[in-house]
Amino acid sequence: MILEGALTVFSAQGFRGATIDQVAEAAGLSKPNVLYYFASKEDIYRSLLTGLLDMWLDPMRMIDPNGEPLAEIQRYVAAKLQMSRDYPRESRLFANEVLQGAPLLNEILGGQLRDMVDDKAGIFNGWIEAGRLAKVDPRHLIFSIWALTQHYADFETQVRAILGEEHDPYAEAQQFLSTLYDRLLAPDRG
Repeated sequence: MILEGALTVFSAQGFRGATIDQVAEAAGLSKPNVLYYFASKEDIYRSLLTGLLDMWLDPMRMIDPNGEPLAEIQRYVAAKLQMSRDYPRESRLFANEVLQGAPLLNEILGGQLRDMVDDKAGIFNGWIEAGRLAKVDPRHLIFSIWALTQHYADFETQVRAILGEEHDPYAEAQQFLSTLYDRLLAPDRG
């Protein structure tokens, strides 16, 4: 309840513009009730961002090292795109934090996130060395997936303005991204 209210406020106002009073109002609680559970605005924000990052990483955790490489990566791309569609406020909030230098997430980004990316990059390298995936830099592959899927949430207004109301940007993006990654990652058979 508090974190949902906090998401509404922080995604609209940013950390600097948000107040505990606004969070309490959005959560339907009094300020003292909010402060009973969280000691400060920073505690609320950090808890919200940590939860969002954990949710964002769930699809990456599901990559199966024993699976078929293209299918595993396509499943990850589809999950990330679906999350952008279902959680645009969360995506924008996280992007804004990173754009501001990630002052509250730097330790997590350089620790837990880096460790997970290194782990998945190792899996991708194994697939590349086995000839099951085209030779690409695994970390930059992951960055490209993040950029190409989260763009649809972070710049949704721009995407919809350009495509027009008659288009479903997410369905079209899924088809485009599927083709892109199939062609990019198919192992060279020649």
